[in-house]
Amino acid sequence: MDMSPNPDSPSSGGGNGGIGSSSGGASPSVGSMTPQSPSRYEAQKRRDWNTFGQYLRNHRPPLSLAQCSGAHVLEFLRYLDQFGKTKVHGPACPFFGHPNPPAPCPCPLRQAWGSLDALVGRLRAAFEENGGRPESNPFAARAVRLYLREVREHQARARGVSYEKKKRKKPQQLQAGDGSGSLHGHPHQPPPPPPAGAAC
Repeated sequence: MDMSPNPDSPSSGGGNGGIGSSSGGASPSVGSMTPQSPSRYEAQKRRDWNTFGQYLRNHRPPLSLAQCSGAHVLEFLRYLDQFGKTKVHGPACPFFGHPNPPAPCPCPLRQAWGSLDALVGRLRAAFEENGGRPESNPFAARAVRLYLREVREHQARARGVSYEKKKRKKPQQLQAGDGSGSLHGHPHQPPPPPPAGAAC
């Protein structure tokens, strides 16, 4: 499989990357419209895909996308840790479990779990957009999902933060005959009195 972005895709930057390619002034006709610049998500996905492709080419021995497995994805994610900016305290650190440590410590900087999770999601989509079959997607491998879960749990303990999704409160419905006269849990308030001198 080819590592380069799909040339037929509007998000595959060719020439000027699709930025500023209209000639201003009058609107182009529908048949001659040039693709708009990609969204931030699409641009980031393309950069991530290119970075992963570079990683495979620099791998010893170099790997093709067809040879790539979940183990290679894990290798890539661990490689990215050296560029991380998130302090992850070790169990021996006095700040282990503290969300806001009061002083610096020698613990390593790592990629944050949320960043890795989003990266894997973008690469999973890019793999399929660039000709990969969903059933052979290395970014969807069980080992990758388990690794991300492990990183999330470790970082939650080490940093003293919760990655649990916050549950939205469901608004309370008006109960028939409850006498409260409240909607969505708000107490019933009488209307303000009419202004002085107003006719009733």
